[in-house]
Amino acid sequence: MTVQEAAERLAGASASGSPVAPVRDLLGTTDLDAAYAVQQELTRRRLAGGAVVTGRKIGLTSPAVQAQLGVDQPDFGVLFADMDVSALAEVPSERLLQPKAEAEIAFVLRADVTDPARARDAVAYAVAALEIVDSRIADWDISLTDTVADNASSGLYVLGGRRLTLDEFEPREADMRLYAGDVLVSEGSGAACLGDPLNALEWLARTALAFGEPLRAGQVVLSGALGPMVPAPPGTRIRAEVGALGEVTAVFSEKRDA
Repeated sequence: MTVQEAAERLAGASASGSPVAPVRDLLGTTDLDAAYAVQQELTRRRLAGGAVVTGRKIGLTSPAVQAQLGVDQPDFGVLFADMDVSALAEVPSERLLQPKAEAEIAFVLRADVTDPARARDAVAYAVAALEIVDSRIADWDISLTDTVADNASSGLYVLGGRRLTLDEFEPREADMRLYAGDVLVSEGSGAACLGDPLNALEWLARTALAFGEPLRAGQVVLSGALGPMVPAPPGTRIRAEVGALGEVTAVFSEKRDA
């Protein structure tokens, strides 16, 4: 019942466009099994409504963020087809509650990942990405269970246009700069993501197998932030430079009245 109550609260935020109180009053702050059960319930509801899973996202890859939430491992969420707004002229701000943006390296898989130690071999190519994280929890007042239940604070994402294989590009060596307008607001590197974004991919592959839902050919994996996330209110233009992968840009629409 607790899982259903938490799922109802978060689903209500999505439906109304208004953030809600944290769900840790229902789940506690340390029960990861319960938090992922809420995430799975919300995923089940989305699939029942016709949504299509297209990949996963990895969160909490920064040691500083892990320390802030008192954890020693990442978390993950599910990507759906309608979260990819790469082809749109503007990011639809009306679909978001309290968005922030972070620059990442995305991997697109060419094969199922059945052996996590060989996850690198399953990568078709890497691209620069902007993950637009969002929280259904008011004021981003989140504990570990809050963010896991809330699909790892997923929102939308934008993929860049330059595709490089891992023979052409080494993720951990990438430098990242993130701009809001023309102002540099965040910096980082591939090494900031669990030491190497490929370490994050291997962790996800292992975890996905444990959940009985292995990573599949064709899926997109957002591997985790390369530097601090920044607010992305309506009207903002966010641009990231991610090493040899080049630029990826997102322009946030002026929010329309509901």
